[in-house]
Amino acid sequence: MISGDMVQGSIIDTEYKGLSTIEIMNYLAPDVVTLGNHELDYGFPHLLFLEKMANFPIVNANLYIKKYNKRLMQPYLILNVDGFDIMFIGIVTEEVLKSLKLDTSIGTFVGLEDAAAEVGKICNAYKNDDIDLTILLTHIGFEEDKKLAAMLDPAWGVDMIIGGHSHTFLEQPAKVNDILISQAGVGTNQVGRFDIVVDDDTNSIVEWQWQLLPVNDDLAEPDADLEKLINSFKEETDRKYNRLIGRLARQLVHPVRERETELGNLIADIFAQLELLDVVLVGSGSIRGTELGPLVVLSELKKVYPYDGPLFRVKVTGTQLKQIFAHIMKPENRIPGESNYFQVNQGVEAVYRDTDRTLESLKIKGKNVQDDQQYTLCIQEYHFKNSVQSLNITAEQLTQLGNEKVLTTSAQDVLEEYFSSHQNINSNVEGRLVQK
Repeated sequence: MISGDMVQGSIIDTEYKGLSTIEIMNYLAPDVVTLGNHELDYGFPHLLFLEKMANFPIVNANLYIKKYNKRLMQPYLILNVDGFDIMFIGIVTEEVLKSLKLDTSIGTFVGLEDAAAEVGKICNAYKNDDIDLTILLTHIGFEEDKKLAAMLDPAWGVDMIIGGHSHTFLEQPAKVNDILISQAGVGTNQVGRFDIVVDDDTNSIVEWQWQLLPVNDDLAEPDADLEKLINSFKEETDRKYNRLIGRLARQLVHPVRERETELGNLIADIFAQLELLDVVLVGSGSIRGTELGPLVVLSELKKVYPYDGPLFRVKVTGTQLKQIFAHIMKPENRIPGESNYFQVNQGVEAVYRDTDRTLESLKIKGKNVQDDQQYTLCIQEYHFKNSVQSLNITAEQLTQLGNEKVLTTSAQDVLEEYFSSHQNINSNVEGRLVQK
């Protein structure tokens, strides 16, 4: 079973818009899968196309087309495993809905309380004495999993939550409201295994053992046919993208998402060259690779920055800019796996004091930001369309001064052109964003 985010993250997936991933998943034949936020990366209509391609069940209980009050996906699945009937229910919340804002085909919004109510609705309608276990497959992050578990009525009989999204490695599951909560990190380097003993009279887990197992030759022999299938996609992308486009002075790194990085600074600085911009904000999570260079190959660049969306320029007041930085620098946005951190361009100097949760200072090119002055701000499409959650500013406030502009329809094109025309580029961590 998989708790979301099958697609995105590789040059192959980006090139084939998830079709290659679904083919590989069809070969692996998982018993049940739920949606993650990256399943929406190519838009809602394309998601429905991928779902039709899948030869395995995809469950989600709480995404609706509001106008028709109709669920988008099969809400649950009952599987018989070793003589036990297990109900799997799929749940997503805020992150998927932020992605949905990039597509106007659907306008459904649910919060954690709505998700809990939806679980109750399904359990009340379909769970009976023949159902031995109820498992939620979620893609909301470990901290949200714990909150969701606390909201569930024990009478609904949810036994376990298997989660995703926050990339949390759990040596042992958490237990909230008598519900086991597990997560197995990210990617395919490891899998999570639960061995459980179930009391058939009470339909409850009485014994369990959890393991994180590394995926290597000791666990299983490589599958030659699967390697052949993957290589068929890789050969095609290699022919198209394995070409040198530039060179850095040295390898630049982006080891974590929760602090300023060399590679993050470089990307923000490149976007800042598009126009006379005061501030460029690049979502740290949109930089998917941990290193680049010294040789810059196009395929590696696309792995590092796989999101080929537009960049927007807006004008904001100094007061609004301080409001934005006070939000993006708060401690909650630096939690590993849950972060909403940003990389910024050269010339920005912001200092945030954690002890009293205040923005101590904000300077642009050495000058303090003035409340009544106007400043130009460049942001990615995702954050432009989710400005309240990302920046703590409404869309109306963000555009009230007018002159909003699409600087480019392809951020990837900007990066490729810059690396092609500039050589021996360097970048350092400079203390652009300081928390103390």
